[in-house]
Amino acid sequence: MSPGRLYPERPMVGVGILIRKGEDYLLIKRASEPDRGFWSVPGGMVEIGEETKEAAVREAEEETGLEVEILEDLGVVDKIVRDEAGRVKYHFVIIDYLAEPVAGEMHHHDDALDARWVHPRDFRKYELSPTLVDLLRRIDLYPEF
Repeated sequence: MSPGRLYPERPMVGVGILIRKGEDYLLIKRASEPDRGFWSVPGGMVEIGEETKEAAVREAEEETGLEVEILEDLGVVDKIVRDEAGRVKYHFVIIDYLAEPVAGEMHHHDDALDARWVHPRDFRKYELSPTLVDLLRRIDLYPEF
């Protein structure tokens, strides 16, 4: 993990990319904290001088091998994780985008333990990160049973 992400001095800006292919969505199993072992979407940090959409396209290709086209801005989420003493351990401001693949072959990079195309009816079979569940509920993709 890059320096400064753990117990940061200020919030860090990141992107999340919900990639849709037909009726399925790409989930990755996170290999690092926060949310190690949970299923989420590809994403990462915005670099200096980079627009958030550019970061989303770059991160999607780096993490999945897919070139994507951004379709829609899905909103912003605050990911704040506190330690047992109440100190802020992680603080990310994440801009989420919906995208579709336009080229490339899907594979997961070493910052993911696995990657799968999943239909929304099967989301509950995966241990999703809390922020992904919030996103999916917000865009009416998380089935309420």
